[in-house]
Amino acid sequence: MSVIAVLALDGVPGHELTGPGMCFGTAARHHPHVAYELRYCTAPGFRGTGSPAPFAIDTPWGLEGLADADTVLLPGHAGFRDEPEPGVADALRAAADGGARIGAFGTGTFTLAATGLLDGRRAATGRRYVAELARRHPRIDVDPEGAVVDADPFHSAAGVLGGLDLCLHLITLDHGVPVAIETERQVFMQLHASADAEEVPPVASRHRAGPHSLGPTIRWMEAHLDRPLTLKDIADHAGLTVRGLNRRFQAETGLSPLQYLLRTRVQAAQRLLERGDEPVERIAARTGLGTPANLRHHFQHHTGTGPRIYRTAFRSLVAALTWADGRHAGPAEPNGPGSADTDPDPSGGADDRRAARRRT
Repeated sequence: MSVIAVLALDGVPGHELTGPGMCFGTAARHHPHVAYELRYCTAPGFRGTGSPAPFAIDTPWGLEGLADADTVLLPGHAGFRDEPEPGVADALRAAADGGARIGAFGTGTFTLAATGLLDGRRAATGRRYVAELARRHPRIDVDPEGAVVDADPFHSAAGVLGGLDLCLHLITLDHGVPVAIETERQVFMQLHASADAEEVPPVASRHRAGPHSLGPTIRWMEAHLDRPLTLKDIADHAGLTVRGLNRRFQAETGLSPLQYLLRTRVQAAQRLLERGDEPVERIAARTGLGTPANLRHHFQHHTGTGPRIYRTAFRSLVAALTWADGRHAGPAEPNGPGSADTDPDPSGGADDRRAARRRT
Protein backbone atom coordinates (compact mmCIF):
# COMPACT_ATOMS: atom_id res chain seq x y z
CA MET A 1 0.00 0.00 0.00
CA SER A 2 1.34 3.41 -0.99
CA VAL A 3 1.40 5.96 1.85
CA ILE A 4 0.57 9.52 0.83
CA ALA A 5 1.22 12.23 3.42
CA VAL A 6 -0.57 15.54 2.86
CA LEU A 7 1.21 18.30 4.77
CA ALA A 8 -1.33 20.86 5.97
CA LEU A 9 0.25 24.17 6.90
CA ASP A 10 -1.71 26.92 8.60
CA GLY A 11 -4.24 28.62 6.34
CA VAL A 12 -4.36 25.86 3.73
CA PRO A 13 -7.51 26.20 1.57
CA GLY A 14 -10.00 23.55 2.58
CA HIS A 15 -10.52 22.27 -0.97
CA GLU A 16 -6.78 21.62 -1.29
CA LEU A 17 -7.09 19.16 1.58
CA THR A 18 -10.20 17.42 0.30
CA GLY A 19 -8.99 17.18 -3.31
CA PRO A 20 -6.33 14.50 -2.72
CA GLY A 21 -8.69 12.47 -0.55
CA MET A 22 -11.36 12.57 -3.25
CA CYS A 23 -8.94 11.62 -6.01
CA PHE A 24 -6.92 8.84 -4.38
CA GLY A 25 -9.98 7.52 -2.53
CA THR A 26 -11.93 7.29 -5.79
CA ALA A 27 -9.06 5.47 -7.50
CA ALA A 28 -8.93 2.87 -4.74
CA ARG A 29 -12.70 2.49 -4.49
CA HIS A 30 -13.14 1.72 -8.18
CA HIS A 31 -10.02 -0.38 -8.77
CA PRO A 32 -9.41 -3.37 -6.49
CA HIS A 33 -5.67 -3.48 -7.18
CA VAL A 34 -5.20 0.17 -6.17
CA ALA A 35 -4.41 0.79 -2.51
CA TYR A 36 -3.51 4.12 -0.94
CA GLU A 37 -3.19 5.19 2.68
CA LEU A 38 -3.86 8.92 2.94
CA ARG A 39 -2.28 10.58 5.94
CA TYR A 40 -2.94 14.21 6.88
CA CYS A 41 -0.04 15.78 8.77
CA THR A 42 0.20 19.19 10.42
CA ALA A 43 3.16 21.31 11.46
CA PRO A 44 3.55 23.04 14.83
CA GLY A 45 1.45 26.19 14.90
CA PHE A 46 -1.31 24.85 12.68
CA ARG A 47 -4.65 26.42 13.66
CA GLY A 48 -6.99 25.63 10.80
CA THR A 49 -7.76 26.13 7.15
CA GLY A 50 -8.03 29.50 5.46
CA SER A 51 -10.89 31.58 4.12
CA PRO A 52 -13.61 31.63 2.96
CA ALA A 53 -14.90 28.92 5.32
CA PRO A 54 -12.11 28.04 7.75
CA PHE A 55 -12.34 24.86 9.77
CA ALA A 56 -10.11 22.93 12.15
CA ILE A 57 -8.81 19.44 11.57
CA ASP A 58 -7.78 16.85 14.12
CA THR A 59 -5.07 14.44 13.06
CA PRO A 60 -2.68 12.19 15.00
CA TRP A 61 0.10 12.98 12.53
CA GLY A 62 2.65 15.73 12.82
CA LEU A 63 5.79 16.22 10.76
CA GLU A 64 6.94 12.72 11.74
CA GLY A 65 4.23 11.41 9.42
CA LEU A 66 6.36 12.39 6.44
CA ALA A 67 9.28 10.16 7.44
CA ASP A 68 8.05 6.87 5.97
CA ALA A 69 5.67 8.22 3.34
CA ASP A 70 6.03 7.16 -0.28
CA THR A 71 4.62 10.48 -1.46
CA VAL A 72 4.41 13.86 0.26
CA LEU A 73 1.89 16.40 -1.03
CA LEU A 74 2.30 20.07 -0.23
CA PRO A 75 -0.81 22.22 -0.84
CA GLY A 76 -0.82 26.01 -0.74
CA HIS A 77 -1.25 27.96 2.47
CA ALA A 78 -1.64 31.51 3.71
CA GLY A 79 2.01 32.14 4.64
CA PHE A 80 3.55 30.79 1.47
CA ARG A 81 5.71 33.90 1.02
CA ASP A 82 7.39 33.38 4.39
CA GLU A 83 10.39 31.19 4.94
CA PRO A 84 9.16 27.75 6.06
CA GLU A 85 9.74 26.84 9.65
CA PRO A 86 13.01 24.94 10.11
CA GLY A 87 11.15 21.80 11.14
CA VAL A 88 9.05 21.90 7.96
CA ALA A 89 12.03 22.41 5.68
CA ASP A 90 14.01 19.69 7.45
CA ALA A 91 11.11 17.24 7.22
CA LEU A 92 10.71 17.86 3.48
CA ARG A 93 14.45 17.46 2.85
CA ALA A 94 14.53 14.27 4.93
CA ALA A 95 11.57 12.86 3.01
CA ALA A 96 13.31 13.57 -0.28
CA ASP A 97 16.55 12.03 1.00
CA GLY A 98 14.59 8.96 2.05
CA GLY A 99 13.33 8.41 -1.50
CA ALA A 100 9.85 9.91 -1.26
CA ARG A 101 8.45 11.75 -4.24
CA ILE A 102 7.14 15.19 -3.38
CA GLY A 103 4.27 16.93 -5.09
CA ALA A 104 3.45 20.61 -4.61
CA PHE A 105 0.48 22.42 -6.05
CA GLY A 106 -0.67 26.00 -6.09
CA THR A 107 1.33 28.16 -3.71
CA GLY A 108 2.69 25.06 -2.03
CA THR A 109 5.41 25.23 -4.69
CA PHE A 110 6.79 28.34 -2.94
CA THR A 111 7.36 26.39 0.26
CA LEU A 112 9.02 23.52 -1.56
CA ALA A 113 11.15 25.99 -3.51
CA ALA A 114 12.32 27.62 -0.28
CA THR A 115 13.94 24.34 0.77
CA GLY A 116 16.29 24.49 -2.22
CA LEU A 117 15.06 21.12 -3.48
CA LEU A 118 13.78 22.61 -6.73
CA ASP A 119 16.95 24.50 -7.65
CA GLY A 120 18.00 23.69 -11.19
CA ARG A 121 14.65 22.01 -11.91
CA ARG A 122 11.44 22.91 -13.65
CA ALA A 123 8.37 23.61 -11.53
CA ALA A 124 4.83 24.98 -11.75
CA THR A 125 2.48 27.04 -9.63
CA GLY A 126 -0.81 28.84 -10.21
CA ARG A 127 -0.66 31.29 -13.13
CA ARG A 128 -1.28 34.19 -10.80
CA TYR A 129 2.03 33.50 -9.04
CA VAL A 130 4.29 32.44 -11.93
CA ALA A 131 6.20 35.72 -12.17
CA GLU A 132 6.57 35.97 -8.41
CA LEU A 133 7.91 32.44 -8.07
CA ALA A 134 10.42 33.09 -10.87
CA ARG A 135 11.53 36.35 -9.24
CA ARG A 136 11.95 34.87 -5.78
CA HIS A 137 13.65 31.70 -7.00
CA PRO A 138 15.66 32.47 -10.16
CA ARG A 139 17.35 29.06 -10.10
CA ILE A 140 14.02 27.40 -10.85
CA ASP A 141 12.69 27.10 -14.40
CA VAL A 142 9.07 28.10 -13.82
CA ASP A 143 6.47 26.73 -16.21
CA PRO A 144 4.37 29.71 -17.38
CA GLU A 145 1.22 27.66 -17.95
CA GLY A 146 0.89 25.94 -14.58
CA ALA A 147 0.79 22.56 -16.30
CA VAL A 148 1.80 19.47 -14.35
CA VAL A 149 5.60 19.37 -14.28
CA ASP A 150 7.37 16.07 -13.71
CA ALA A 151 10.90 16.72 -12.41
CA ASP A 152 11.16 13.34 -10.75
CA PRO A 153 11.06 12.95 -7.79
CA PHE A 154 9.47 16.40 -7.58
CA HIS A 155 6.11 17.08 -9.22
CA SER A 156 4.24 20.37 -9.26
CA ALA A 157 1.17 22.00 -10.78
CA ALA A 158 -1.32 24.81 -10.43
CA GLY A 159 -3.85 24.40 -7.67
CA VAL A 160 -6.78 23.61 -9.96
CA LEU A 161 -9.63 22.02 -8.00
CA GLY A 162 -7.46 21.13 -5.05
CA GLY A 163 -4.56 19.76 -7.08
CA LEU A 164 -6.61 17.06 -8.80
CA ASP A 165 -4.51 17.27 -11.96
CA LEU A 166 -1.38 16.56 -9.97
CA CYS A 167 -3.07 13.69 -8.15
CA LEU A 168 -4.26 12.21 -11.45
CA HIS A 169 -0.71 12.53 -12.78
CA LEU A 170 0.60 10.55 -9.81
CA ILE A 171 -2.10 7.92 -10.24
CA THR A 172 -1.07 7.62 -13.89
CA LEU A 173 2.53 7.01 -12.83
CA ASP A 174 1.42 4.42 -10.27
CA HIS A 175 -1.28 2.54 -12.15
CA GLY A 176 -1.41 3.70 -15.76
CA VAL A 177 -3.60 5.86 -17.95
CA PRO A 178 -6.79 3.73 -17.86
CA VAL A 179 -7.02 3.94 -14.06
CA ALA A 180 -6.42 7.71 -14.17
CA ILE A 181 -9.10 8.18 -16.84
CA GLU A 182 -11.67 6.18 -14.89
CA THR A 183 -10.77 8.00 -11.69
CA GLU A 184 -11.21 11.35 -13.40
CA ARG A 185 -14.56 10.27 -14.75
CA GLN A 186 -15.78 9.17 -11.36
CA VAL A 187 -14.56 12.35 -9.69
CA PHE A 188 -16.08 14.76 -12.18
CA MET A 189 -19.31 13.01 -13.05
CA GLN A 190 -21.38 11.43 -10.29
CA LEU A 191 -24.43 10.23 -12.16
CA HIS A 192 -27.19 8.61 -10.13
CA ALA A 193 -28.93 5.52 -11.38
CA SER A 194 -32.59 5.90 -12.27
CA ALA A 195 -35.16 4.89 -9.67
CA ASP A 196 -35.87 1.56 -11.33
CA ALA A 197 -32.19 0.68 -11.85
CA GLU A 198 -30.78 -2.25 -9.92
CA GLU A 199 -29.10 -1.20 -6.70
CA VAL A 200 -25.65 -2.72 -7.23
CA PRO A 201 -22.41 -0.98 -6.22
CA PRO A 202 -19.89 -0.20 -8.99
CA VAL A 203 -18.47 -3.45 -10.35
CA ALA A 204 -14.84 -2.66 -9.68
CA SER A 205 -15.48 -1.88 -6.05
CA ARG A 206 -17.02 -5.31 -5.48
CA HIS A 207 -14.28 -7.37 -7.09
CA ARG A 208 -11.67 -8.76 -4.73
CA ALA A 209 -8.75 -10.69 -6.13
CA GLY A 210 -7.99 -14.03 -4.51
CA PRO A 211 -5.64 -16.95 -5.12
CA HIS A 212 -7.95 -18.22 -7.90
CA SER A 213 -9.20 -14.82 -8.97
CA LEU A 214 -11.28 -14.17 -12.06
CA GLY A 215 -8.97 -11.24 -12.81
CA PRO A 216 -7.44 -12.71 -16.01
CA THR A 217 -10.86 -13.65 -17.34
CA ILE A 218 -12.30 -10.25 -16.47
CA ARG A 219 -9.44 -8.54 -18.29
CA TRP A 220 -10.03 -10.83 -21.27
CA MET A 221 -13.72 -9.91 -21.30
CA GLU A 222 -12.88 -6.20 -21.15
CA ALA A 223 -10.49 -6.60 -24.09
CA HIS A 224 -13.12 -8.37 -26.22
CA LEU A 225 -16.29 -6.40 -25.54
CA ASP A 226 -17.02 -6.11 -29.25
CA ARG A 227 -17.41 -9.90 -29.51
CA PRO A 228 -20.72 -11.71 -28.87
CA LEU A 229 -19.42 -13.38 -25.71
CA THR A 230 -21.53 -16.21 -24.31
CA LEU A 231 -21.54 -17.81 -20.89
CA LYS A 232 -19.75 -20.83 -22.39
CA ASP A 233 -17.06 -18.60 -23.91
CA ILE A 234 -16.40 -16.98 -20.54
CA ALA A 235 -16.50 -20.28 -18.65
CA ASP A 236 -14.07 -21.88 -21.11
CA HIS A 237 -11.61 -19.02 -20.68
CA ALA A 238 -11.86 -19.30 -16.88
CA GLY A 239 -11.50 -23.08 -16.99
CA LEU A 240 -14.79 -23.53 -15.14
CA THR A 241 -18.19 -25.01 -15.75
CA VAL A 242 -20.99 -22.53 -16.40
CA ARG A 243 -22.39 -23.27 -12.94
CA GLY A 244 -18.98 -22.78 -11.33
CA LEU A 245 -18.48 -19.56 -13.28
CA ASN A 246 -21.78 -18.17 -12.01
CA ARG A 247 -20.88 -19.01 -8.41
CA ARG A 248 -17.40 -17.49 -8.72
CA PHE A 249 -18.66 -14.27 -10.33
CA GLN A 250 -21.34 -13.85 -7.70
CA ALA A 251 -18.79 -14.34 -4.93
CA GLU A 252 -16.17 -11.97 -6.36
CA THR A 253 -18.28 -9.23 -7.96
CA GLY A 254 -21.81 -9.59 -6.61
CA LEU A 255 -23.06 -9.99 -10.19
CA SER A 256 -23.64 -12.79 -12.65
CA PRO A 257 -21.14 -13.00 -15.55
CA LEU A 258 -23.61 -11.50 -18.03
CA GLN A 259 -24.62 -8.72 -15.64
CA TYR A 260 -20.95 -7.91 -15.18
CA LEU A 261 -20.38 -7.96 -18.94
CA LEU A 262 -23.30 -5.62 -19.57
CA ARG A 263 -22.22 -3.11 -16.95
CA THR A 264 -18.66 -3.21 -18.26
CA ARG A 265 -19.97 -2.49 -21.76
CA VAL A 266 -21.91 0.49 -20.48
CA GLN A 267 -18.82 1.78 -18.63
CA ALA A 268 -16.78 1.40 -21.82
CA ALA A 269 -19.45 3.38 -23.68
CA GLN A 270 -19.17 6.12 -21.05
CA ARG A 271 -15.41 6.37 -21.59
CA LEU A 272 -15.80 6.54 -25.37
CA LEU A 273 -18.45 9.23 -25.08
CA GLU A 274 -16.10 11.29 -22.90
CA ARG A 275 -12.92 10.83 -24.91
CA GLY A 276 -13.97 11.35 -28.50
CA ASP A 277 -16.62 12.29 -31.01
CA GLU A 278 -17.50 8.88 -32.42
CA PRO A 279 -21.18 8.52 -33.28
CA VAL A 280 -23.39 6.43 -31.05
CA GLU A 281 -23.67 3.82 -33.82
CA ARG A 282 -19.91 3.22 -33.76
CA ILE A 283 -19.76 3.15 -29.96
CA ALA A 284 -22.56 0.59 -29.83
CA ALA A 285 -20.58 -1.68 -32.15
CA ARG A 286 -17.25 -1.23 -30.35
CA THR A 287 -18.74 -2.04 -26.94
CA GLY A 288 -20.74 -5.05 -28.06
CA LEU A 289 -24.07 -3.39 -27.37
CA GLY A 290 -25.01 -3.85 -31.01
CA THR A 291 -27.48 -1.20 -32.08
CA PRO A 292 -27.88 2.44 -31.04
CA ALA A 293 -31.30 1.58 -29.64
CA ASN A 294 -29.81 -1.14 -27.45
CA LEU A 295 -27.05 1.20 -26.29
CA ARG A 296 -29.56 3.91 -25.40
CA HIS A 297 -31.76 1.44 -23.50
CA HIS A 298 -28.98 0.01 -21.33
CA PHE A 299 -27.22 3.35 -20.90
CA GLN A 300 -30.42 4.95 -19.63
CA HIS A 301 -31.04 2.03 -17.27
CA HIS A 302 -27.58 2.12 -15.72
CA THR A 303 -26.84 5.86 -15.63
CA GLY A 304 -30.24 7.55 -15.62
CA THR A 305 -29.54 9.53 -18.78
CA GLY A 306 -29.05 9.05 -22.52
CA PRO A 307 -25.65 8.79 -24.25
CA ARG A 308 -25.86 12.09 -26.11
CA ILE A 309 -26.96 13.98 -23.01
CA TYR A 310 -24.21 12.27 -21.01
CA ARG A 311 -21.52 13.37 -23.48
CA THR A 312 -22.70 16.97 -23.43
CA ALA A 313 -23.21 17.08 -19.65
CA PHE A 314 -19.81 15.55 -18.87
CA ARG A 315 -17.89 17.99 -21.01
CA SER A 316 -19.91 20.97 -19.83
CA LEU A 317 -19.46 20.03 -16.18
CA VAL A 318 -15.71 19.55 -16.45
CA ALA A 319 -15.34 22.85 -18.32
CA ALA A 320 -17.54 24.69 -15.83
CA LEU A 321 -15.79 23.34 -12.76
CA THR A 322 -12.33 24.00 -14.18
CA TRP A 323 -13.24 27.54 -15.17
CA ALA A 324 -15.08 28.30 -11.96
CA ASP A 325 -12.41 27.12 -9.52
CA GLY A 326 -10.96 30.29 -8.03
CA ARG A 327 -12.74 32.47 -10.61
CA HIS A 328 -15.46 33.66 -8.26
CA ALA A 329 -13.28 34.05 -5.20
CA GLY A 330 -12.55 37.60 -4.22
CA PRO A 331 -9.05 39.00 -4.71
CA ALA A 332 -6.66 37.85 -2.06
CA GLU A 333 -4.65 40.19 0.03
CA PRO A 334 -0.92 39.44 0.11
CA ASN A 335 -0.09 37.48 3.22
CA GLY A 336 -3.68 37.85 4.38
CA PRO A 337 -6.02 35.11 5.48
CA GLY A 338 -7.47 34.77 1.98
CA SER A 339 -4.17 34.68 0.13
CA ALA A 340 -3.66 30.95 0.15
CA ASP A 341 -4.25 30.28 -3.54
CA THR A 342 -7.12 31.88 -5.39
CA ASP A 343 -5.79 31.76 -8.93
CA PRO A 344 -7.86 34.03 -11.23
CA ASP A 345 -6.92 31.94 -14.26
CA PRO A 346 -6.96 28.45 -12.83
CA SER A 347 -7.12 26.28 -15.91
CA GLY A 348 -3.35 25.88 -15.98
CA GLY A 349 -3.59 23.67 -19.07
CA ALA A 350 -5.94 21.28 -17.28
CA ASP A 351 -8.36 20.97 -20.21
CA ASP A 352 -5.51 20.09 -22.59
CA ARG A 353 -4.12 17.50 -20.21
CA ARG A 354 -7.52 15.95 -19.64
CA ALA A 355 -8.08 15.80 -23.38
CA ALA A 356 -4.73 14.06 -23.80
CA ARG A 357 -5.68 11.46 -21.20
CA ARG A 358 -8.93 10.81 -23.00
CA ARG A 359 -7.19 10.39 -26.34
CA THR A 360 -4.80 7.80 -24.88
